Amino acid sequence: MDEILFQATLKRLPLIHRGKVRDIFAIDDKHMLIVTTDRLSAFDVVLPTPIPGKGRILTQISNFWFERLRHIVANHLSDLGLDEVITDPIERTPLEGRSMLVRRLKALPIEAIVRGYLIGSAWKDYQRERKVCGIELPAGLELAAKLETPVFTPSSKASVGAHDENITYLQMQDILGAELAERVRETSLALYREATEHASKRGIILADTKFEFGLDPDTGELTLIDEVLTPDSSRFWPAESYHPGTNPPSFDKQFVRDYLETLDWNKSPPAPAIPAEIVEQTRLRYNEALTRLTS
Repeated sequence: MDEILFQATLKRLPLIHRGKVRDIFAIDDKHMLIVTTDRLSAFDVVLPTPIPGKGRILTQISNFWFERLRHIVANHLSDLGLDEVITDPIERTPLEGRSMLVRRLKALPIEAIVRGYLIGSAWKDYQRERKVCGIELPAGLELAAKLETPVFTPSSKASVGAHDENITYLQMQDILGAELAERVRETSLALYREATEHASKRGIILADTKFEFGLDPDTGELTLIDEVLTPDSSRFWPAESYHPGTNPPSFDKQFVRDYLETLDWNKSPPAPAIPAEIVEQTRLRYNEALTRLTS
């Protein structure tokens, strides 16, 4: 069993931000250290119960995709090594395998979401108004139905404890400007298409996913940041058990969301603790996603 890291605390690097899952530290004015903890968030709330080894799994998956997709868009990884930055081996050991040393970029204030299937908040929006983020969809679609073409549905970025909000593409244009908004949309769709093809060859349906981007302060180059195509940022379904009209089993934290939906909880902090059997089943799902996608 992996050692659990719920929160990273470093002696010599100042903390920039403690997110829902990642703790970010300043290295210098051009680089940051991102530590992926074992925290789990659901409905934009951090749960008190960690998933052992989750941070290392997420980091391995992200690194796999950063390398595979670099021909489509640049990413934020730097050439620094962890041992160059954290010289104390006692302090460094808990961070190994769960750390990314990255370039400092100007993060865009939106999340770029691509959906290939009708599930989650998109399904709720569709039931209410037959639209998702202002995009009208055909009538008569079922839960988990495959969309004729993937749709780009951005959202605003919320602070810890707040909820992200779906926005329309026009609203995104107002935030980013028309030219940058178009670059983000086209890049996101290209990333989704390639990832979908790779995952399908390994028996996985990529139902939807979230990308985050930044801009290089010197060149203005659009750059992929944060995590990419992990069980925290995506819905992965086993293709062999997919049936439209039902909520498919998954390799991601949807298993935890489904459990939380059975509780009398208003999806605001504080979140309830997760039973041991839910933790273990979630850990196994994350690990299977890693094995299938990267082996």
